[in-house]
Amino acid sequence: MSPLDINLADLIARLDEELPGADDLARISEARLRAQTLSDLGDQLIDHYVSKAKRSGASWTEIGDAIGVSKQAAQQRHAPNPFERFTNLNRHSIVLAQEAARTHKHDFIGTEHMLLGLLGEPRGLAYEVLVGKAESEQRVRDAIEEAMPPAGKKAPRGHIAFRPESKEAIEQALRASADLGHDWVGTEHTLLGLIRVEESPAAQILRNLGFTSDELHETVRTEIAERLAVRDER
Repeated sequence: MSPLDINLADLIARLDEELPGADDLARISEARLRAQTLSDLGDQLIDHYVSKAKRSGASWTEIGDAIGVSKQAAQQRHAPNPFERFTNLNRHSIVLAQEAARTHKHDFIGTEHMLLGLLGEPRGLAYEVLVGKAESEQRVRDAIEEAMPPAGKKAPRGHIAFRPESKEAIEQALRASADLGHDWVGTEHTLLGLIRVEESPAAQILRNLGFTSDELHETVRTEIAERLAVRDER
């Protein structure tokens, strides 16, 4: 008996129903994307219970035994989610980055898409810093669009992967938060992460807009300190 109320016939039927006019090669591509999505969901399911087990005091050796892998493999595969400390606004910017990639028919999430995601969240500090420096949202948007790769032939379905430089930018955002002594990762930290990946498209866009890494770091530090001071006075 299957532990899930789903089977191969259901998956095939649904794909065929949703792509009635597609040829077999197109269906292979779509099936691959859906398989990746299912795999990602499965990993997230395991991560959910790994996190619960860790909070309950289970060791990595015990968790590895439960998964069927070594202690080291369990630690490597189920390290904390890099987005765990992201604020809701910053998580939303990542969703917007994915949608920007889809809109431009790109099968990857680049740093330029992440920059668009930040620009799409006007409640975030990154938006204020970007627009304040450039003096208009449109100028930032035009700079990003100018650097954007040519559109693909069709919008990708399902999972869209981060490019290596985008993954590095996320890691740099975590480091920027730690450098500033913050226990959250906001849009401002992602902005810092993007400019720290010096060879990335986003970093080049930011430099063209007049940003430098050191100046941006100081701007973020000052803005956060002022906001915390105002909050403490209330």
